[in-house]
Amino acid sequence: MIKETAKIISIEMVQKMVAERFNVTLNELKSNKRNKNIVMPRQIAMYLARQLTQLSLPEIGGAFGGKDHTTVLHSCKKIVKDLELNAELKNSINGLLFDLKQ
Repeated sequence: MIKETAKIISIEMVQKMVAERFNVTLNELKSNKRNKNIVMPRQIAMYLARQLTQLSLPEIGGAFGGKDHTTVLHSCKKIVKDLELNAELKNSINGLLFDLKQ
């Protein structure tokens, strides 16, 4: 009998995959820039990090340039809300989830 071992997903893997998918740099993802083309990928990456890692909100915030835990919480709540309304976003996140779990 072969046991499947669960793939361990790191926050660095999430950040790299999201940065590549949305054509932003890791530095931009971790920056304080508020451009829409950077904010949305950052929020998605924070959401995925929360879903796929065992890290706390402060730990996730720290990995994104020292963001406060409330920023991470806001990002996660915003993505959850947007997922209900935006099929394109849902498809993007499902694609990222699939790729990260491979």
